[in-house]
Amino acid sequence: MKKVTSVFWISLAISAIFVLWGAFAPTHLGEVSSDIQGFLTSKFGWFYLLSVTVFLVFSIYLIFSPYGKIRLGKPDDRPEYNKVTWFAMLFSAGMGIGLVFWGSAEPLAHFATPPQAEPESVEAARDALRYSFFHWGFHTWAIYTVIALGIAYFKFRRGAPGVISATFKPILGDRVYGPIGKTIDVIAVFATIFGVATSLGLGASQIGGGLAFITDIENNISTQFVIIAIVTVLFMISAWTGLSKGIKYLSNTNIVLALGLILLTIILGPSVFIMDIFSSTLGSYFQNLPIQSFQMAPLTSDYNEWIQGWTVFYWAWFIAWSPFVGTFIARVSKGRTIREFVTGVLLVPSLFSMFWFAVFGGSSLKQELDGVNTGLTDLATESALFGTFESFPFGIVLTIIAIVLISTFFITSADSATFVLGMQTTNGSLNPPNVVKLSWGVIQAATAGVLLYSGGLGALQTASIVSAFPFTIILLMMVWSLSVALKEDHQKMQYQQESKESYQQSS
Repeated sequence: MKKVTSVFWISLAISAIFVLWGAFAPTHLGEVSSDIQGFLTSKFGWFYLLSVTVFLVFSIYLIFSPYGKIRLGKPDDRPEYNKVTWFAMLFSAGMGIGLVFWGSAEPLAHFATPPQAEPESVEAARDALRYSFFHWGFHTWAIYTVIALGIAYFKFRRGAPGVISATFKPILGDRVYGPIGKTIDVIAVFATIFGVATSLGLGASQIGGGLAFITDIENNISTQFVIIAIVTVLFMISAWTGLSKGIKYLSNTNIVLALGLILLTIILGPSVFIMDIFSSTLGSYFQNLPIQSFQMAPLTSDYNEWIQGWTVFYWAWFIAWSPFVGTFIARVSKGRTIREFVTGVLLVPSLFSMFWFAVFGGSSLKQELDGVNTGLTDLATESALFGTFESFPFGIVLTIIAIVLISTFFITSADSATFVLGMQTTNGSLNPPNVVKLSWGVIQAATAGVLLYSGGLGALQTASIVSAFPFTIILLMMVWSLSVALKEDHQKMQYQQESKESYQQSS
């Protein structure tokens, strides 16, 4: 425990207080959190929307900017992982459980209760997939791009500690080592805990939903607690094995299972419809991207409430999730150029996510529109995917594969998060002590449990929105700091190149 910093002890103490609050006064916790969430979404929904759009614009700029050739590390450093493994780790850490949970459920929700179209109409189905593409596309991965790039740049190029506060050195100077820096890191730890806890809670409820479909097990809070307990033991075993073994193997397993589930769904499902709807929705997504990026619908109260409940929640959830995803992506991206890094993190997972929704959301909507399975919209959110499989040939096989996939995603996300939390609370150590990782594993599981206990899915959403607000400000400042650092280093590179050319000419 010699490596731990004061950030560890402060964060651990406050986390323990929160868990005890949720355990002994769940109703009070739910009420307080809901009040804060209501205030933030009604007063600052625009802030989340504009901030995430800034992250996207900045990311796209970096691809085409002169900074794209700068390498995340020394000039002769090369990537530690090949592209396939790298993409697998990006996808597993960044989307995992959320994609499986919402793949059918979100399009069905927009189909049943659209913000503008007639419910359960062809137009509602068309819009449902476009909204899903928007929520899981470029904006989401721009959040991860910004924070991952900031951490990787300062860690591998400037030799700074791999903590969030270290990325502010260009604008804060030595103050990053004092109370301001510690505050930034503590906020990052809490955003990570709540972001990951939200995903763990979703995973537990969906595993329970899948088991309820194929067995007599009831999907209640007790079942979900047992699932969390079992998976906690499994991801702690994985965390103990270290990054190169546990997470690497699990990430590759996730990709194999995910691709297998996609291929089987396309083969057994409406394959032509899936490909057609993917192509047409992708075009509609790009066409409407500028409008949706800024849309708050202040003159249409129902649409405004829908944006707050869906888009604002998602942006907040992904921002809360971003310290974990960003730190993890940074850790596995040493040696790549900024252009390669941003293109890989922003484009590939976004397009994969959109295709995922076309496959599973498209299959669900096709059943509803054709009258094959018109009860899908009445199912609980965590059961929508399994309800879709029910009318497929070999549907039970697809359900079992999906449950296994959710479980491996669950383990990978929690495993990665324990590593990231350990790294953030040991001054950026790339090999945090196992006892630190295990401590955060227990806290994560306990937080997910008390959130489910105090209000289920609603409490998970509330926690994400509340914890993300201060971290959004930190991310905006990170964009500023990274811009300053890139400009400084680019000028140095230009000067060195000019000096080299001048020397060669004179000699």
